[in-house]
Amino acid sequence: MKIELPDNVRAATQADWRQLGDITAEAFFDDPVNKWIFGTNRAIKSTFTVLARDIYLKNGLCYLAGDGGATMWSQGDANRNPPLMAILSIAAGVARWGSKGAVGRALKAGEVMDANHPHEPHMYLFSIGTRKAARGKGLGKALIRPMLEACDRDGLPAYLENSNPDNTGFYMSHGFEHMKYIEVGPGAPPLQAMWRKPKA
Repeated sequence: MKIELPDNVRAATQADWRQLGDITAEAFFDDPVNKWIFGTNRAIKSTFTVLARDIYLKNGLCYLAGDGGATMWSQGDANRNPPLMAILSIAAGVARWGSKGAVGRALKAGEVMDANHPHEPHMYLFSIGTRKAARGKGLGKALIRPMLEACDRDGLPAYLENSNPDNTGFYMSHGFEHMKYIEVGPGAPPLQAMWRKPKA
């Protein structure tokens, strides 16, 4: 897959794991599903940092727009199961900084998301977001467009779980369509599965 990046976006390396996690976490601080799961910004930051370091930088494709925006992708069939040390690190961070019951909610949410993940070949958008100070500057478009253009060239669909209704219009403007709502736990805000067919 050939990804053609604009000048303000670069591929992230393993050395960028902390920055990648920090930007993503800040983008998700006000996210309804993640707030329900983790309860605190510190737990969200801890989790996204480990996922960046141990999953998406190793088994995916990650990009940074300066220190303002970040995105994490993987192929649909990529191994997204954290290794044991990563699981322990996530659990320790969530247990230490999350609200009561956060570890159980996180484990359940992961299971439900895995069970609902499509099986056909696709690119999976795990996360995309910008720091609060960088919003409204077009970084989201700059980050998402290169991968979607590559998907179109290669005839690959794309999939994501939208955890914030405020972002639905952004995703739809880039060709994603509603599939279904997923409940990651009792009383959780809805998680919207969205699918994008490749454009000819």
